[in-house]
Amino acid sequence: MNDRIVTGWVLTLVCADRVGIVAAVSEFLANRGGFITDSQQYADREADRFFMRVAFEATDERMTGTQALSDAFKPVADRFDMNWSLIASMDRPRMLIAVSKGSHCLADLLHRWQTGMLNIDIMGVVSNHPDMRRITEWHGIPYHELPSNGDKPTQEAALIDLFDRTRSDYLILARYMQVLSESLVERLAGRCINIHHSFLPGFKGARPYHRAHDRGVKLIGATAHFVTADLDEGPIIEQAVDRVDHRATAQDMIRIGRDIEAQVLARAVGWIADRRVLLNGNKTVVFR
Repeated sequence: MNDRIVTGWVLTLVCADRVGIVAAVSEFLANRGGFITDSQQYADREADRFFMRVAFEATDERMTGTQALSDAFKPVADRFDMNWSLIASMDRPRMLIAVSKGSHCLADLLHRWQTGMLNIDIMGVVSNHPDMRRITEWHGIPYHELPSNGDKPTQEAALIDLFDRTRSDYLILARYMQVLSESLVERLAGRCINIHHSFLPGFKGARPYHRAHDRGVKLIGATAHFVTADLDEGPIIEQAVDRVDHRATAQDMIRIGRDIEAQVLARAVGWIADRRVLLNGNKTVVFR
């Protein structure tokens, strides 16, 4: 990308909480003609951590490009020992999507991407089944079928090779019904997002909606989270629920649940694309 056409950036940072962080960032931008269009911050007093997201634009020629800005900001970041990122607002994260046979989350992401509702680049769709090839290729996205065939290490090696070759930033599990190995999870730490029904851990295993129906649940939900070695227990990005009553059949619950899953995953992906999600140990800070 040519830095000369960049006019907007997003700065995110995490560091120990102390006086003067906001002032230092604001002064840095003001001295370079930066116009702040959105700024959010949060101090976690329990963890003694400070989180900040600043979107800003150039007002004159003092901002010459992303690399020059990064080099200039480094002394400020070093002073506060920040874990930080400065990205041009036009930069779209590259995402590889994994799916099995369920189409609802994938179809929703593809539609939002194609209509410009998601600021991402989809580098491909990978699956252990052929079922989603047609809808994927109809959207002009490459489809990669990687069945396990009882050889999980080889399948995962092919998956990570595809992730690297496409220079993807994130792997999105859009109802990918495979448990990732601990080594793959560690390889993609902080870069792999999953969606699941919020009956977990109460209804683990197969046919969760049928089991929920048998128990007469009153809330159906879904959770988008970062993937960790602890199955379905990674840092939560977004959740939603809908109420049901005694009239709801198992099929009603499946339909409602799929709608919630698609919406929750899309919101999580959109916030990540806009650099609004920051990890905070086993939790997240989401600047909505």
